[in-house]
Amino acid sequence: MDCLMLDHTVLAAGLVLLSAAYHGPGAAQHRQPSVLLPEAEPAEATGGAHHGDVATAPPDHTAADPAECGWHGFPGALDAHPEHLPQCLPHAADELPDLAGLLHLAADQRRNTFWIKTSLSSGCQQLTWCSSQLPTMAWGIPSTASLVRFCQKLNRVKTLEEPTMETSLRRHLTTLDLTLQGVGGMVGLGLYILTGTVAKWMAGPAVLVSFSVAAVASLLTALCYAEFVVHVPCRGSSYLFTYVFTGELWAFLVGWIVLIQCLIGGAAMARVWSSYLDVIFSHRIRSFTEAHVGIWQVPFLAQYPDFLAAGIILLFLAFVSCGGRVSSWVNNIFSTISLVVILFIIILGFVLARPHNWSAEEGGFAPFGFSGIMTGAATCLYAFAGFGAIAASSVEARNPKRTVPMALAISVGVVAGAYILVSTVLTLLVPWHSLDPDSALADAFLQQGHSWAAFIVVAGAICAVITLLLNILLFLPRMVCAMSADGLFFQVFAPKHPRNQVPVVSTLVFGFLMAFLALLLDLQALVRFLSIGIMLELTVLTTSIIALRFRESPPSSSQSSGSPVGTEQASAPEPGQLRPAVRPYLRFLGGCRPGAAVVWSLGVLVASAITLDCVLVFGDSALHLPPGGYTLLLLLSSATFLLSLLILGAHQQQRRQDTFQVPMVPLTPALSILLNIFLMLHLSYVTWLGFSIWLLIGLVVYFGYGIRHSKENQQERPRLMATHSSLKMVPALQPPSQALAQEPGHMEEPTSP
Repeated sequence: MDCLMLDHTVLAAGLVLLSAAYHGPGAAQHRQPSVLLPEAEPAEATGGAHHGDVATAPPDHTAADPAECGWHGFPGALDAHPEHLPQCLPHAADELPDLAGLLHLAADQRRNTFWIKTSLSSGCQQLTWCSSQLPTMAWGIPSTASLVRFCQKLNRVKTLEEPTMETSLRRHLTTLDLTLQGVGGMVGLGLYILTGTVAKWMAGPAVLVSFSVAAVASLLTALCYAEFVVHVPCRGSSYLFTYVFTGELWAFLVGWIVLIQCLIGGAAMARVWSSYLDVIFSHRIRSFTEAHVGIWQVPFLAQYPDFLAAGIILLFLAFVSCGGRVSSWVNNIFSTISLVVILFIIILGFVLARPHNWSAEEGGFAPFGFSGIMTGAATCLYAFAGFGAIAASSVEARNPKRTVPMALAISVGVVAGAYILVSTVLTLLVPWHSLDPDSALADAFLQQGHSWAAFIVVAGAICAVITLLLNILLFLPRMVCAMSADGLFFQVFAPKHPRNQVPVVSTLVFGFLMAFLALLLDLQALVRFLSIGIMLELTVLTTSIIALRFRESPPSSSQSSGSPVGTEQASAPEPGQLRPAVRPYLRFLGGCRPGAAVVWSLGVLVASAITLDCVLVFGDSALHLPPGGYTLLLLLSSATFLLSLLILGAHQQQRRQDTFQVPMVPLTPALSILLNIFLMLHLSYVTWLGFSIWLLIGLVVYFGYGIRHSKENQQERPRLMATHSSLKMVPALQPPSQALAQEPGHMEEPTSP
């Protein structure tokens, strides 16, 4: 506060600051005779009058006309005394609230501060604008307040409107309907392509262990996902859940990740459809294309362009663009067909099984070791990503607070069992090293001489992929449209067709892009990039569950203020505060405001989980740590992880009896975070490089476009203007003669010397 002394020096410095911010370089041509910055002297020496702590200068009508001593006079003072600016700007940037109060108090001194009146009127109007410009004026060094405002922008959340929270759709879906939709969303790419790919290149017969680990990670995440679904009673996705409960930047990154997942997943499913259809024609389609186009030997590109896969996407794209939809009964039919085909594969596979294929002569059960099993588990995790279909249909579910969690848990369990059994019979049918990864199940029966069984498998694969591909083409454009409507993505993708409400531009653009990827990219290259995005997305969601649980819950509209439940909740400790039983043992946290210790503990939890997983994965291989250093880092990171977990558990949580909540929080989300990061670190460097490039592109889009055009940012501006207008005084906006004339008992003073 050295430069904001409560005397006329402060007033002059503040007005110079506001004048420089308002006029900028172009103010030189409008300058009036300068008003020099006065030296800091006692108020008694200058004859100033006091009002509280504010010292004001007497009107000096001989120095200059009030119009000349107004707003435009202070740039001249800035030129005359430039040494004052470096001293005042950094302090003034941090003391804007005091400056605002100073300006209004000084505005009340109408009788003795006539020369300052006009300047204050303009200064109050530009105070909000100046607050955003002060950091850049002080040599580009941002102040603490500006950094806080910037972080608040990144973490602002979306407010759901009441019409969004309600639905006019009929709630008719039962637990069985939601379970079948979840099974249909998960059975497809994982069953018909990941089983063969992981068994061939990553885990061997131990692929069943990989699916088991992936199923545990998916079940932990699905429970967290279920709590989000029941909290937001509308048709949502991970992008919406993250925007509502976590923050804008994280929501954009999740949406950006889902975007590339849908593009790659749709392209991969079209390639699977093409590969299994080619099996029926004894690979004549591939032979014809290679004979007329040639064979490519380029990394990440297919050996030949898959025109059939691209054509399938374009055909479905035309159906979706015309307003076509996949009803729940169609999903149920295809899901039932998939389950019947899976049951057929399991029964016939065990009949034809050869245990010799797991012997040491064929490479053993785990030819790639523990690292290969974990790499396979990281890849297999994408096979369970389809449980988001349950969230999309939860708005039509009967009693979603009960049916959605049950459907998620049952569907993940059913699909996990199916994957484990199918991968078991696949590696027992034929040796793992002789599998065709592009059409493993059909090829396995063909090698056994059962072509009729291969045709049944192809029929099941086509049914499963059709449903998944249509759902992706329906979901992706609408998610992009939602991001554009929120202002985080380009507005060209926001409009919808007035008749069928289809986002035509986003549907066509991303549909053609998906077809282009299916045409050129290799299926195995597509599979590599699938799992890392879903694991990072689900890690953000599970982290958000911890933050949500320790956040103060909004009051329920269904409870009256005088109800016993409301009285009980009012007497209970606030979420984010220490539990009364542990306060004597954690007194060092007693001075923290509610939620502060939770935020820090959550950050330490995630950081220690990353460190612990890095030590476990790279401690012996990449880091080359000595045994003592490896053990020390392992113990330190484990102790930090457990300590942060205990501190989180010592705080009060939200307790709601009317909805589903994840059991054993924060333990369940913490284990999910630890396992997801552990699996992510087993992916290849190429996968991390490609994913990092995609994230960098997304950050450029957000900071270059989304942060400025965000709908929440546009809504903040009227709130800031409303706050600013509440600070302004009506007399300060009036001409000086009118303001003075309205004062009781005031005799009008001359406006000239």
